[in-house]
Amino acid sequence: MRTYKLIISYDGTRYQGWQRQMNTDRTIQGILERVISDATGCRAEVNGSGRTDAGVHAQGQAASVVLPGMVQDGFFTEKINEMLPEDIRICKADLVKNGFHARKSAAWKAYEYHIDTGQKPDVFRRRYCCHFPYNPDRELMRKTAEYIIGTHDFAGFTDKKNEISTKRTIYDIIVSGQGSSVAIRYEGTGFLYHMVRILTGTLLEAGTYQRTPESVLDILRTKDRGQAGFLAPARGLFLKEVHYDHRGR
Repeated sequence: MRTYKLIISYDGTRYQGWQRQMNTDRTIQGILERVISDATGCRAEVNGSGRTDAGVHAQGQAASVVLPGMVQDGFFTEKINEMLPEDIRICKADLVKNGFHARKSAAWKAYEYHIDTGQKPDVFRRRYCCHFPYNPDRELMRKTAEYIIGTHDFAGFTDKKNEISTKRTIYDIIVSGQGSSVAIRYEGTGFLYHMVRILTGTLLEAGTYQRTPESVLDILRTKDRGQAGFLAPARGLFLKEVHYDHRGR
């Protein structure tokens, strides 16, 4: 048996998220498994580093797949890519040690959320960012982010209530951009269901004076989702990188 690590990019606009589902064939995992199985003649299970929601994009999703034997050079990046829809691409494929699992072996991840603050949605970016025409104060957003960085119970920043554990570590939150573009980069050990999108809504509310930066401390303390910000649209979110080396703060 041989284990391969894949780095995958996809435009999530047309898909119902990463995870295969019984009631639709429009998932990234389902399509990859079907195409690789057809190409190899044996059932392939593709495990991603994590699930991205419907409409969320990825530039560096990591996945692992175990095949019965070696494949030729270019099998994934050429042959499989030719069989995939044009909005899903395997960017890199490496043979790794057996036992590697894209989700279980992951150490930390980076997401980016993109926002367009122009008066009207940008014609070319509208599918890949949240239109938020209010010119948020980026320094206030950065100040708010300082209270979120670290290890906390983020139960108030998720829409899923049956998580085994809601404790996560966020290493950094970087607010950047110029003109009508704002980008927020999140780096951490992992993120709960809707967590990045809720954090984004919370930062935008702070940046438009709808809440104080210190208000996030109450959310962390009470674990009350109702006190957190709005759920930012999926289309602005990108999974950028998945890392397998541990890091400290």
